[in-house]
Amino acid sequence: MKKKGVEAAKEKPVIRPTDDQARLLAKGLVRTSRFGALAALEAGTGHPLASRVAVATDLDGTPVILTSMLSGHTAAILGTPSCSLLVGEPGKGDPLAHPRISLFCEAVRIGRDDPAHDRLRTRYLARHPKAELYVDFGDFSFFRLDLARASLNGGFGKAFDLTRQDLLSPVDDPERWAALEVSAVAHMNEDHREAIKLYAEVLCKAEEAKWRLACLDPEGLDLVAGDRVERLWFDELLEDPQDLRQVLVTLAQKARKA
Repeated sequence: MKKKGVEAAKEKPVIRPTDDQARLLAKGLVRTSRFGALAALEAGTGHPLASRVAVATDLDGTPVILTSMLSGHTAAILGTPSCSLLVGEPGKGDPLAHPRISLFCEAVRIGRDDPAHDRLRTRYLARHPKAELYVDFGDFSFFRLDLARASLNGGFGKAFDLTRQDLLSPVDDPERWAALEVSAVAHMNEDHREAIKLYAEVLCKAEEAKWRLACLDPEGLDLVAGDRVERLWFDELLEDPQDLRQVLVTLAQKARKA
């Protein structure tokens, strides 16, 4: 006799095996997020504190936030670095039907003398240009939210557990990548706006808008137009940043043919 209801649901695995499609969805949610809900333990009380924060990513996909020392969530992650970040914007209809991911992290404050600071500043402002008004204020600091693991909900009945390795892109020489990224992004936005438009509207199938290139990394590029963000993945992981130029040319040619 066929089992129904609660009994049948108990026998069905809740967590699906992690595959490449789940990894790509998870990475895309993190890379394209403009904001997220940071969950931490309130300093002094230990009570759960949830706060909205603007989000960017480092080259390897690690989430990055910029916070004021006056904020309750800054005191929280300084006192207890273990925290979580929920990202994934709902669309039309039932918000629970849209993908989202909970990231389990350790918050690491990045000092202004840290070699990573300038790289994170550049990438953060590329995603949040209005933050230039306060990014250099003395009471603001960047935090990398170093990933431990994640819980992906791809919609009803689509749950996955992911590891750090599932979410991050290996970057052997971040400073070399960062230097080339700055020059390549500036060059593309100044001299190749047509190619950027093709990336967004043909390859990503986005709506027509004034798209610009925000960031580059070994796995793809981020395109922005106002509040809209699109992620274009490369066909394969790039080990050498010098390969970027040919990849960008090839993508433009592909879009023109399409």
